[in-house]
This record gives sequence, C-alpha cells and structure tokens, in this order.
Amino acid sequence: MYIMYLSTPIGDVEVCANDDAIIEVGFVDKRQKEHPNLICKQAIQQLSEYFQLQRQVFDLPLQLTCTPFQSKVYEALQNIPYGEVCSYQDIAKIIQNPNACRAVGMANNKNPIAIIIPCHRVIGKHGSLVGYDGGLDRKQFLLQLEQRIKYKD
Repeated sequence: MYIMYLSTPIGDVEVCANDDAIIEVGFVDKRQKEHPNLICKQAIQQLSEYFQLQRQVFDLPLQLTCTPFQSKVYEALQNIPYGEVCSYQDIAKIIQNPNACRAVGMANNKNPIAIIIPCHRVIGKHGSLVGYDGGLDRKQFLLQLEQRIKYKD
C-alpha cells in the first residue's frame, strides 16, 4: 500500500492507494511514514488544487471495497454537483430505494474516499449539517469552500 499526506486548513488528509487506484482518503490526527506512488501524488495534487479553489472535479482512478448498495450510494454522491447539496432522502430516491434514508446515511458514514466522493454534500432533510465522519466543522468548511468558488464566477 502507498500513502501520502496533504496539510489543509482543516487538518491532515491521508491518501492511500494500491498500484492501480486510490483506495482511501480521510482526515487523520497522526501521520505515518509516507510511501507514495504516482497515483498518490496525482491525488495530492488534485486535492491541493481543490483546497486552492482551482479544481471542482476529480479525475482519479478509485477502487472501492463495498456492498452493491454502498456502491450505488457512492455513485450517486459523485453526481452531486460542486457547490450543491442534497439530503439523504434525495440520495435514497436517486438510487430508487426511497425508504432507505437511514441506510444511505450509514453508507455515507462509511465512505472510504472522503472529499473525492463528496459525502460532505449530503445534509439533513431540513438543511441541517448532520453526520460527517471528519466532524461537522470540517463538513461546514468544505461546503463553504465550494460556495466561495460557485459564486465567484
């Protein structure tokens, strides 16, 4: 496994990859020894551009180990436009399982590739910031970051 880190305004982001794809991205409190490969370096570059308001779409190979249901949720998350939000209920409807709001929330919480698969763009039904593995402060920061570029143009 390959590993690399990016310092961001909201903490260190760890990128893990195998020979073919990104397998994990998340916030960490403690760094390990870096052992990067080209895919890690590309991810760090794109994440850096994202935090510098220079990137809205990621173009990286991803490899998920998940259930078919989680896969549907993660695909739906990747289709939420930059700077937009939707609810767990919206995602449940998109994956054609309208009664699966809680299951969508659980899948969202288990997202192994934060930011790139934008689970931070999912909010509560009435607009509240709920559930983010990286913490609600980080979720709020990411949403505000995306709003800055959205209204900049």
